[in-house]
Amino acid sequence: MDARFTDLLAPFLKYLGDQELTEASDLRKLGLDSMQSIELLFAIEDTFDVSLPDEDLNDATFATAGTLWKAIAAAGGDQGLVDAA
Repeated sequence: MDARFTDLLAPFLKYLGDQELTEASDLRKLGLDSMQSIELLFAIEDTFDVSLPDEDLNDATFATAGTLWKAIAAAGGDQGLVDAA
């Protein structure tokens, strides 16, 4: 995960507080709801110049920061320059 991703994600997580965002961070427990997921999707598409395929638009993809990051990388975010680490 890179700083752009964590900086983009943090405002959607009302319960994040001072916690460090890790790949295992549970986005639902941190406050991401279904409406925010849609807003986050648009922000991701704009920031990373990527379009997530319909089959990735599900609860599993938005479960943790890591699963969302991997979906961005798999979709070729920033023309494949995103490192899924």
